[in-house]
Amino acid sequence: MSALFDVEVSTTITAIHLAKGRRLPTKDVERATVETQRGIVGDRYHGTRHRHVSLQSRTQLDEAQRTYGAPIASELTRRNLTLADGVVPTAPGTRITVGDGEDAVQLEVVRVAAPCKLLDDTIGPDAQHALRRRAGTICRVLAGGEIAVGDPVTWTVP
Repeated sequence: MSALFDVEVSTTITAIHLAKGRRLPTKDVERATVETQRGIVGDRYHGTRHRHVSLQSRTQLDEAQRTYGAPIASELTRRNLTLADGVVPTAPGTRITVGDGEDAVQLEVVRVAAPCKLLDDTIGPDAQHALRRRAGTICRVLAGGEIAVGDPVTWTVP
């Protein structure tokens, strides 16, 4: 498709969640440091090969809540960034910008974030099923920097 028909999607970060370990609870933070090719400092995936940052959208969590029949708190899904609205991109190679200007963090989609069985333990039975196809995306960090709740997030959809 031609770039003439590309649409820029824009939203904001509403929450940042970090967990120091695999089964440890996530912690809400207002700001975080993101390192190039390493991920978010203080998160369990910092330093891994490709799983640097995970994203989800409140819109998709609200859809999952309707399927699930009960509230789904964004921190219980174990994703790093919760976006205010929209559908997060899942196509590998999609570039996502967090922040403004030359200091903006640059992410690249690696794959869809598959909901794991742990969600049934932390949220409740069948949460994993409700989050299927709504669990967000996994990204690698191409350019690091500082991020904060309220920062703009943009990407282009062909």
